[in-house]
This record gives sequence, structure tokens and C-alpha cells, in this order.
Amino acid sequence: MLDILLPAWICGMILSLLSAPLGAFVVWRKMSYFGDTLSHASLLGVALGLLLEVNPYFAVIVIVLLLACLLVWLENYTAFSTDTLLGIIAHSSLSLGVVAIALMDNVRVDLIAYLFGDILALSYSDLYWVIGGAVIVLLLLIRLWRPLLATTISVELAQVEGINTRKIQMILMLMTALTIALSMKFVGALIITSLLIIPAATARRFSKTPEQMVLLGYFISCSAITLGLGLSALYDTPAGPSIVIAASALFMLSLFKREQQ
Repeated sequence: MLDILLPAWICGMILSLLSAPLGAFVVWRKMSYFGDTLSHASLLGVALGLLLEVNPYFAVIVIVLLLACLLVWLENYTAFSTDTLLGIIAHSSLSLGVVAIALMDNVRVDLIAYLFGDILALSYSDLYWVIGGAVIVLLLLIRLWRPLLATTISVELAQVEGINTRKIQMILMLMTALTIALSMKFVGALIITSLLIIPAATARRFSKTPEQMVLLGYFISCSAITLGLGLSALYDTPAGPSIVIAASALFMLSLFKREQQ
């Protein structure tokens, strides 16, 4: 049992290093629907991968990165709100994926595997993918932390300070998209989206500074992964959804804390 749980637990700890800071920005910028949009778009990536006879996971990475770029471009050059654009992209890409798969003959796709992943099937060799992606995203986060924070607080003030806000916004979108795409093979698009949002929302209730929120979000995410994997081991429940249930339970417990006046 330990040989199965340990790689999954290590993977979760590494992914939490990414989901904690990125999740904070997702919550601050009200980008929660962005993760859902990419999880919908993953089906289009899977369909194109099968159609072009390439690894579906590589196709998913390309598709979500392209859609992140498309979203930033549409935000800058159209008058539509972000949630409207996200809704259009999410449902259009999902529909295109479904139609593309329907047109393929003798192809069966296990969508559950792409949406929820199979974290218990991880091996130590699979961790290299997670570590490689984590290093790239973490280096970018460390280098761009202050510009990211400045543009989140006030775009106008960030522009006055000489920060290229469009570039920073694009990088944030790409980092989030890359994290979701790389994690999809292991924990699924829906699970990593939940780890981006729920721990950050929980940590926000107890934090006074951005750094404190990120640190607390990391520990909450790690706790949810540990509890979820323990629940899966004890009661033979699906590991991914068990992690989300544990994170949701921690969030519900946080609601008992009174808001400061």
C-alpha cells in the first residue's frame, strides 16, 4: 500500500507548491472560472491528439496554452467581460471536442481519466514530469512575484511603476494553464482546479498578508491531499474526489471563524 500511496503523496506535495501561489492569484483576480474553462477545453485537446495521432496529453498542453493566449487577446481587444469570454471558450471547446470524438470511428475515450486522473497509478518516474513543470513555474513565480502582486492590487498603479501589465497577465494565464495541463495526466483537470481554488479560499479567511495566504494555502492543500489519500486507502474511495472532499471539508470548517470587524 505504501508503494502506491507514497508517489501519489509526493506528487501532491509538489503540485501544492504551485497551486498555493497560483490559487491565491486566481482567488484575488476572481479567475475561478478560468480553471473550469481549461478543464472543458481539455476534451478538445484529447480529441485533436487522437485525430492527429499524437500523445493526447501533449495536445492538451498545446490547446490550453493557446486558449490562454486567446483569452488574453480577447480581453485586450474586445469589450466583452472576462466571464463572458470564458463561457464562450469553455462551451465552444467542449462542444468541438465532443463533435470531433463523435466523428471518429472505433475510438473510445475514457473522459473520467482525463478529468479526474489516476493519482494512485503514479510511479516514481512519472514524478519527473511534475518536478520539471514545477521548477519552471516556481522560478517564474519567484522572479515575477512583485509585478504579479502589483498588477493584482491595481493595474493603474502597476502601469505607473512601469510594469507591462499585459505581459504579466499573459504569463500568469500561461503558468496556470501549464500547471493544469501538466497535472491532468496525474490528478485530472477537475482535481487540480479544485486545489487551486479551495485551499486559497480557505486560507484567505485566516491571512493578513499575501505571503501568509500562500503559505497557509500550501499547508491546507497538503492537509487535504493527505486526508484524501488516507480516506481512499481506508475506505477504497476514488483518490482524486476524496482529496476534493477533504479540501471542501476544511473550507466548511473555516466558515465557523468569525469575520473580523
